Amino acid sequence: MPTLKPKIPGISLNHIVPTPAPELLTGVPVFFGLASVKTSANEAKKLTLATHFDQYFHQAKGYLRDAIIGFFENGGRICYVIALADNTLDALQEGLETSEVLENIDLVCVPDTMLGSDAEIIKMQQTILEHCEQMSDRFAILDALNVTDVAHLQQQRQGLSSHNGALYAPWLKVEHRSDPIPPCGHIAGIYALCDHNIGFHAPPANFELQGVLDLSLHLTTTDREELLNPKTGATVNSICSFRGRGMRVWGVRTLSPLTEWQYVNVRRLFLTFGRWANRNLADTVFEPNAFPLWVRLQRELSVYCESLWRQGAIQGAVPQEAFYVRCNAQTNPPENREVGQVVAEVGLAPTIPGEFIQLLLVQSSSGITLQ
Repeated sequence: MPTLKPKIPGISLNHIVPTPAPELLTGVPVFFGLASVKTSANEAKKLTLATHFDQYFHQAKGYLRDAIIGFFENGGRICYVIALADNTLDALQEGLETSEVLENIDLVCVPDTMLGSDAEIIKMQQTILEHCEQMSDRFAILDALNVTDVAHLQQQRQGLSSHNGALYAPWLKVEHRSDPIPPCGHIAGIYALCDHNIGFHAPPANFELQGVLDLSLHLTTTDREELLNPKTGATVNSICSFRGRGMRVWGVRTLSPLTEWQYVNVRRLFLTFGRWANRNLADTVFEPNAFPLWVRLQRELSVYCESLWRQGAIQGAVPQEAFYVRCNAQTNPPENREVGQVVAEVGLAPTIPGEFIQLLLVQSSSGITLQ
């Protein structure tokens, strides 16, 4: 008969399994468009299949349903939909305000802006870009005008400016519609596919579009290289048809006038960094602005930056070439402490080792912001 080992009085062993931190999702868009909600509550609906759209919404006109189908056909997994009562600036602004409570989204698509006049389209698209700048955690995928004149696309581009958005042309011909549709839904699916297969730091380009029969405009090499590039001030990302390779996204330029923010993947890297900081460092807001807090911020930021380096999101043979973090008395002089601000300086090298894009993480009673 086996003997039981006596237990030590007053001592017990408990196995505690740590709760994993919730995953930070990327490649999750919120779609806005003309539709009516079948339920009484007009709120954001989460979709994980294209068929869910018809369960929640009625659509009489517009491109919202087509954009969502394109999103899931091209690798999208999760999206949110907010119905707009009409295609006006006021309705759009109301929908954008509704979306502010959504924490998981990082992309914005509004295909039905294309139902307005050229002037209305540009005004609404600039409102979307301003919203993304203000929220500082999301990126807008905008549709170019459905035109055959490339110079017209340049005019649209020149009316838009933002670090947090990109413009795509031309429109797409799909099987279930006789007229072409805006490309934003398909492009959002490519973003999600790229994020899942490689990472949010990778350029969402050179992926073949699925569910597309043809393009409304076939851009020539001259169009792409001379008219749609930063030297002309255009920077419209083109969708091109290549023999034997299908139709592919051929461009990763943002709408920013600043060189450091000209690439979509670089900008999204820093937006994701800010989202991570707000989620994981929010509990430090009311801690005393002193050495223990500086040490904690520097440690946690360094750990996250090193994880980015190991993923290949930032460049360098060693971590010192890929990033640096400073949070000490130098970044937090007495005048900052008196107004209740904690500042951490972070540098990331997204493209060339040792060439850092610098940002300041500022913590105050109102939360965490990146500058």
